[in-house]
Parts: sequence; structure tokens; C-alpha cells
Amino acid sequence: MEQRPNEQENKGLALDQLSKVVESGEEKEKANNDGYNLPGDIQNNPATKKIKVDMGLKENWNLLVGLGILVIVLVLEYGFKVELPNVAALIINGIAYLFAGYKVLDLAFRKSKRGDFFNEFVLMSVATLGAFLIGEYDEGVAVMVFYGIGEWFQSVAVKRAKASIKALLDIRPEEVTVLRNGAATVVHPSEVDLGDTIQMKPGEKVALDGELVSESASFNTAALTGESKPDTKYKGEPVLAGMINLNTVSTAKVTAAFKDSKLSKILEMVQDATARKSQTQLFISRFAKVYTPIVFFLALALVVVPYFIVDEYLFYTWFYRALVFLVISCPCALVVSIPLGYFGGIGLASRNGILFKGGNFLDVMTKVNAVVMDKTGTLTKGVFRVQQVVSIGIDEKELVKLTAALEKNSTHPIAKAVTEYAGDVIGEVRTENVEEISGHGMKGVMNGKEVLAGNAKLLKKFNIAYSAEIESIVDTLVVVAINNQYSGYITIADEIKEDAEQAIKDMHSLNIKTVMLSGDKQSVVDQVAKRIGIDEAYGDLLPEGKVEKVQALKDQGRRIAFVGDGVNDAPVVALADAGIAMGGLGSDATIETADIVIQNDQPSKIVSAIKAGKLTRQIVWQNIFLAMTVKIIVLALGAGGVANLWEAVIADVGVALVAIMNAVRIQRMKI
Repeated sequence: MEQRPNEQENKGLALDQLSKVVESGEEKEKANNDGYNLPGDIQNNPATKKIKVDMGLKENWNLLVGLGILVIVLVLEYGFKVELPNVAALIINGIAYLFAGYKVLDLAFRKSKRGDFFNEFVLMSVATLGAFLIGEYDEGVAVMVFYGIGEWFQSVAVKRAKASIKALLDIRPEEVTVLRNGAATVVHPSEVDLGDTIQMKPGEKVALDGELVSESASFNTAALTGESKPDTKYKGEPVLAGMINLNTVSTAKVTAAFKDSKLSKILEMVQDATARKSQTQLFISRFAKVYTPIVFFLALALVVVPYFIVDEYLFYTWFYRALVFLVISCPCALVVSIPLGYFGGIGLASRNGILFKGGNFLDVMTKVNAVVMDKTGTLTKGVFRVQQVVSIGIDEKELVKLTAALEKNSTHPIAKAVTEYAGDVIGEVRTENVEEISGHGMKGVMNGKEVLAGNAKLLKKFNIAYSAEIESIVDTLVVVAINNQYSGYITIADEIKEDAEQAIKDMHSLNIKTVMLSGDKQSVVDQVAKRIGIDEAYGDLLPEGKVEKVQALKDQGRRIAFVGDGVNDAPVVALADAGIAMGGLGSDATIETADIVIQNDQPSKIVSAIKAGKLTRQIVWQNIFLAMTVKIIVLALGAGGVANLWEAVIADVGVALVAIMNAVRIQRMKI
């Protein structure tokens, strides 16, 4: 029988420290290394759930000034055919250039001082200063202005994508009503102690994890589970921070500190996820470090080599082509859009109640070709009810009382079913020397009698003979022995989750092999497997047996996702290529070990997780193909003298913005 640990002490991350979403890629480097933050703060209105992002007009006034001067110059030159004297043109365009590019020039200087010469800021600085050197003033200004505007809009797109996750998860109530000494007091959630009783009004968010004291209450759990339909809780059942109380004033006893609530852990998971880069992201980062110096030297070669092979060499012509080459080679479209794509995938999954602990696991899920699942709590509800009690040589009520007194020391769903069935008589029993025997059951001394309660393997372990009839019973059994004598059994039935069968069908449609592993007896496992269409099912497994089965599948070359919820699933979750934990009923150990957490315990979300990974990969590779194709074409045109600086900057900024918008599109997709 599976056991779960007591609630672990988790350091957690205080919610008031979670407002800043982790920056990634070059954006993080800009903010942290060079002292410039992207413009605007994310604003979230929880009441309307509308995402508001500051467009950063104040922070980017310099770009607007540069753009304004550039427009005036172009109107004069091309609209009114006014030829400005060279000195006047240099001064006016120089002022516009400094307004538009001083941040880029400063960043290029700082990075160069650190020995980092091959980056987009140095690239843009060299290209635009080169344009001024050959007298193409307005083109130099245009490159810097449009590059800056492109970066500005990219930053807004990035912030909007991040805000969509923040709006989903950052639902922290700033106050809570606590009942103390018969009086209701409004305080900050961090000031509430464990065991305090809090009051929740209709429409109010639950501020802390607790246990419902009221007889019943309905909650909207969308922020935690991705499901918008009401969830009715009854007295004694858990309510979690982030749920919204729907229709009645209700109360709950606090069971977790503010920083240790499930919502806090969810926010921490999502924040940590942005720091874990996928293989594609790592490849793009490495590629950019090699790619940028190569294009620098190619641009240099474009100026130098023709001198030795062209009959009529004109420095201006080849230098101009090199400048075009530098502008279009800027890797910003890849550097920004690829991490944003993975961030979008994490956000898409989060909105559907699936928490990926890193973009790398989105990649892993695209390669999974076998899903291995635990039975209890994963494919079945884990809500057990006692069906029958059979006693041998002992009164039936006494058997139930002693068994329940022992089982109350376990949090396993089967144990809970027995204790609920027994009722209040458990308090009459003196309990001593209770211990868990992993994969077998419980042992202890109840009212001076040694009691064993678990599966048939437990009795075999202690060489206690039992009736052969229990081998033919399909329902889950708790077999009991008292003072080394077989004393009877209790049958318990579980219920298969409503979406389990459809989830298995959907996995098969994706050519994914399905396997069920369980510590329950083989007859029960076979019955469940047959009903929902599992390919292979194995019962009577100890924790090490599950590990062996998963390892055998891996030895066959399978890419494995394992889904479980019990503490004995943690080793298998760690072994699998992708470990998935059922976060509602799951043990802390399994959730901590897992790479992906399903908040509402629905098997259908396994398929959603796979789809999220595939959609993310699709968008990311679309961006890579788009960016590289456009750049190669325009690089060739620039080297051949067909494309000019205007076309180069429009192509560079345009492809970056298209890639960004494509990445943001993930947020609106359905899985």
C-alpha cells in the first residue's frame, strides 16, 4: 500500500518577491549587465482580467525625437526637393542619430570594454557610423531609428506575453478576514497563523490554503486547475489560495503559511521554468555567438577581397554593401523570438492547468512515444469506499475498529476509506509502535494486539496463512491479521476518472504506447486496463518493480513519460524522460521530483501537455526558418549590390516583428 509523507517544510518563495518575472536571453543581459530595463511595467487588473502593458512612450521619447527629425529631413529632401548643405545635413542628421542611438552606442561601448565585440549593439553602431562616414546620413539615422523602434515593439510584445502568465497566476489577495476571539479582523495574509480561521465572502479570492470548516462551499478553481466549472467542497476538504468563493460566506482553518501555499509554489514553478532553457534555445544562443563574428569578418572580406579581384574597385560601393550586410545579419529576431516561443508554450500550458518546470520539458514531450501511468489517483479517482467487511474469528465491528486505528496513520486513499467507514470509534483504541512496510501496508499494536493491515504480500512476508478466496476477489482489499492470525478482509472499490478512456484513445491516435503500473493486485489492474484500453498493465508491483518496468521500456529505446501521484512514484518520475505529477492528490515528494505538474488530476491533460510541446516546437521552428530564409536572401542581395540600407533595416525589423507576433500567437491557441 502506498504511503504519503506529512506536509514537508518547503522554503517556498514569498509571494511579494514573485512580481518580477524572470527575464531571458538578450533581454535579461540588457537589464542585468548593462543597467537598462525594457520600458514599462506590467499592470494587471484582477477584477477585469485585462492585460495592460505600458507602451513605454516616456522611456523611448528619444526614438520619437529621432524619428521626427528624420521625417522632416526626408520631407524636405524628397518632398520639397530641398538640398541641404553637407555641413547642415551632417549636423541635423547627427542630432537625430544621437537622440535615436545613444543607448545603443552606450551599450556597444560597455560591451566592447568587456571584450565583447561581436553583438548586435556593436554591429548596429559600426553599420550606422559607417553610413555617416560615406555621407549616407539619413540612411544611417534610419537604420538606428528603425532598429530602436523594432527593439521597442519587441520588448512590448515580450512583456505582453509575460503579462498573460502573470495575469493568470499572480492573483494574490492583499488582505484576508481572520476570525479571532469572536471578532473579524482584516489583515495581510502573511500575518495569519497556522490554525487560524479565515472567512471568505462571495466573490472573494481565498488567500491561504486551508481546510473547509463550513458544511459546503463552491469555488472557481480556474487559476489553479485551468477548469472554469465550479468545484463544490465539503467540510474537512482542502481549499487552496487562488480559488474564488462563489456564492456563500464560508470559513476555513489555515493549514499552510502564506509563503507555503500551493499558489506560491505554482508561481515559483512558473518563474523557475523561464530560467530552464530548451535544447533549441541553447543551440540558438551558441549559434548566435558563432554566427555574429562570422558575419563581421564576411562584411570585412566584402570590403577587402574585391580590391584584389575586381578591375574597377570602388571603396564606397563595397563598403556600402558591407554595411547592408551587417545590418541584415543582426540576430535579434532569433535571440528574442525563440525564448519567447518557449515562454508562450509554458503560458499556454499554465492556462490549461499544466505546469512545465522548464522549456526543455516542452521539447521532451514532443519526443515521448510511451506514457506509463500509475493507477490510483492517476487513472482512477482515488476516492475509495468500503464495499464489504468479512471477519474471521473476531467481531466485525472490532475488526473495523482495530484496522481503522492503524490506518489512520496513513494518508493513502485506501486508508482514508477505512477510517471514514469506521467513524469515531477510532479514538477508543490505544495505538503503539506503528510502522509502514513499503509496498505492503501497515503494522502496529492496537489495544495490546499486534495488527497487520495491507495487501496479501504483507501476510506472506510474515508467513501468515490466509484464505484462498481473496485471490479471486477483484476489488481492492485490505487484508488483516491480528496476533499473527488471519482475521479477515475489507473490500474497497475505486472509480475510474471520467476522461481516462478518452485520454488513452487520444494517446493511441498519437501513436503513443500506454502502460499502467500499480501496486494493486493484478486482477484489479487488468479490470481497469480492459475498461479504458491500456496496452499493457502490470500489478503487484513494489516501488522497485515500477522502476524495473520503466527501465525495461527505456532499454527498448522508448522515450518515457511517467505519470503518478504517490510518494512511491517519485523514483520512477525521476527515472522517466518526463516525469508528470498529479498535483491535486499528489504527494509533495512526487510533485517536487516531477518535471510537469497537472493541477486538476485529469488524465486528458497528459495529451494536452504533449500538444503544448508540439505546438511550441512548431512555432519555434517556423521562426527559425523564417528568420534564416529572409536573412540569407537579403544578405545575398546586399552583397550583390541589389539591396540598400533602407531595405536591409526594413527586412531585419520586419522579420523580427513577424517572428515575435508568431511566438505570441501560442498564447491564444487551444490544446
